[in-house]
Amino acid sequence: MSARRPRPVRKPVARTPVWVMPAAVLAGLALLVAAFLVIRWYTTPLPPPPLASGSNAAVVATLTGLPASEFDSVGQGSATNNLIKPISGSPLNGPNGKPEVFYYGAEFCPYCAAQRWPLVIALSRFGTFSGLQTTSSSSSDVFPNTPTLTFRNATYSSQYLDFVSVETTDRDRNPLQTPSAAQQQLVSSYDPGGTIPFIDVANRYAISGAMYTPDTIGGMSWQAVADAAKDPNSTQAKAIIGSANLMTAAICKATSDQPATVCSSTTIQSLEKNLK
Repeated sequence: MSARRPRPVRKPVARTPVWVMPAAVLAGLALLVAAFLVIRWYTTPLPPPPLASGSNAAVVATLTGLPASEFDSVGQGSATNNLIKPISGSPLNGPNGKPEVFYYGAEFCPYCAAQRWPLVIALSRFGTFSGLQTTSSSSSDVFPNTPTLTFRNATYSSQYLDFVSVETTDRDRNPLQTPSAAQQQLVSSYDPGGTIPFIDVANRYAISGAMYTPDTIGGMSWQAVADAAKDPNSTQAKAIIGSANLMTAAICKATSDQPATVCSSTTIQSLEKNLK
């Protein structure tokens, strides 16, 4: 009887260290994050270059020099009037005793950026601005770098109404202007959700938010927006001029339809009837 041959002893297979799998997962996540940041860096638009002072004046001149036929041609356009809400309270009069339009917003806010265009146009039908400056909304918020104008150093004169504005922060969210206690009370009373921009038209109407989406003017220069507003068939004019007409109608309600050259037009009278 032959002796059994001993079986060869196999060398045990080394097991994968327990730390390898978590490390691989972390490395994969790190790669994904890095890829996301690179893609975001390449796809986030750069802030538009600043305009020279002459160009800045040209933008304002274009906006404030629109003919009456432009407003009549656009009508309400593509703007929505469901943001204009009737409110009741003591009449809001400004520092000169006239019906006050109060604006509360911030330069970083893309919705404020969008709404300033029609607000400037509407108010320019009742008076005159000086000191308007170009800027853009935050580069890190939704609708980054939306071109706009700012009220931070602006003044306004009118025989029909007062305009008071508060720009709370700049485009980098640094503090700018602080509302008074009375102004803060207006915001708290009529804009409890804290939506900006907030506009109070003489305590007759309140507007919270923008009447059109900021991407309507995204990627455009300031002059390009102003030029597009001159074309009643453009997407931008239908949004901006339509919004300006709606706000004009609300302001006309507060000024007892003065001046007649603005408020008695068929377009404005028709929009007034649609306001609650």
